Amino acid sequence: MLSFLTFQRLRTVAASLALVFTSATLVLAPWQTAMAQVRTLPDFTDLVDLVGPSVVNIRTMEKVVPRTAPGGSGDEEMMEFFRRFGLPMPNIPRQAPRSNRPAPEEEQPKGVGSGFIFSSDGLIMTNAHVVEGADEVLVTLTDKREFKAKILGADKRSDVALVKIEATGLPAIKVGDVGRLRVGEWVMAIGSPFGLENTVTAGIVSAKQRDTGDFLPFIQTDVAINPGNSGGPLINMRGEVVGINSQIYSRSGGFMGISFAIPMDEAVRVVEQLRTQGRVSRGRIGVQIGPVSKEVAESLGLPKAQGALVTGVEAGAPADKAGVEAGDIIVKFDGKAIEKSGDLPRIVGGIKPGTKSTLTVFRRGGMKDLNVTVAEIEADKVAAKPEAPEPKPKGVAGQQYGLVVSELTDAQKKELKIKAGVRIDAATEAAARAGLREGDVILAVGNTEVASVRELEAALGKHDKKKALNVLFRRGEWTQFAVIKATN
Repeated sequence: MLSFLTFQRLRTVAASLALVFTSATLVLAPWQTAMAQVRTLPDFTDLVDLVGPSVVNIRTMEKVVPRTAPGGSGDEEMMEFFRRFGLPMPNIPRQAPRSNRPAPEEEQPKGVGSGFIFSSDGLIMTNAHVVEGADEVLVTLTDKREFKAKILGADKRSDVALVKIEATGLPAIKVGDVGRLRVGEWVMAIGSPFGLENTVTAGIVSAKQRDTGDFLPFIQTDVAINPGNSGGPLINMRGEVVGINSQIYSRSGGFMGISFAIPMDEAVRVVEQLRTQGRVSRGRIGVQIGPVSKEVAESLGLPKAQGALVTGVEAGAPADKAGVEAGDIIVKFDGKAIEKSGDLPRIVGGIKPGTKSTLTVFRRGGMKDLNVTVAEIEADKVAAKPEAPEPKPKGVAGQQYGLVVSELTDAQKKELKIKAGVRIDAATEAAARAGLREGDVILAVGNTEVASVRELEAALGKHDKKKALNVLFRRGEWTQFAVIKATN
């Protein structure tokens, strides 16, 4: 028999073991739950039933003139082939005399894509490139009904188009909140790749805010997208459309694991303008911009590489009137922070022309707020190169930067409407790599204004050759900014 003391020791050991097992269970429980969630793959069947009827197939037609009409030149080309190679002439029946009347146009298939019902009264969203150049657009619903569609508007910059069919009571999609979309989240696409209608593919969100265009930060996914999927919806697990499938990255023309979708919030803003006015108006302020690299930030004294570097200002444009200068770094516009250069055109483009806004620039070591009235975007202007008369005798300055310069004549100053500067007669090596060229007029280097060759030489002499040199210059009507990288 066990003694009382031995019995007590065994009870203590048993209690300790029970505590250990209980603790282990508590520790393993969350891990086991997580593993169970990992093993459970999503089921898309309900989503297909919910959103599938809202997805449409889009076929486009174009009118073309047949290359060879009856009695045309086809037989003549064949005879020429036989004559050229010395082959026996075939016995071809004689055709009727060729008519001078133009051959009638024929409708031929142009392309195939996808779309989805935006509203129950027949509004359908798709890509602009799906309907571009089409003479006729045919929309087929999942119930096999086919309609001729009218193009209400298409915006090439965002690649969004809106078409209308004469039908009511259609199953419209539900727009999702793109802000809630997370990287790694499951998403699904429905479309017509290679004309195969109602094809369902799925994957995850690979990245958000992917910069591949001027005005749109794309959603990147690994959902299988192929030619014909364009214009179809990208759907989250709540059955909401969060994007329009638009582009793929491919070296072969087929799917390679990288697809891009237009965020639905951006697309809806475009569609509202297409519906009301048939076109999209965007804001502009008239600046050329570039990224703020670490070298640029250091050369200007900016603590962090952020914002949009103003490399050129259009004369008379809103930015010029507001006092924006080449070399400024725009760090905020209309109250929104500019983290990278691509943020600026999207923010400005989304502002209604005529709106008065405020922008913040970093200039010569400090921040400065400027008031600007946004204008409407227009075609880029090409700055004309001034035809300058013969300059005064040349002087050589900054040879280590590849610059040969000379003084400006009074006539040149009057033509360019500037008071001072130094003309570039030749730009080689580092200066050429920075984008400078003959005929440009240097206004400042290293944040120091220069009015003569002598002042330029003095400023260059004080500059640390191991650091990048920022240059403010004039080219035609544009004041621009460049950075000459330090040579090793």
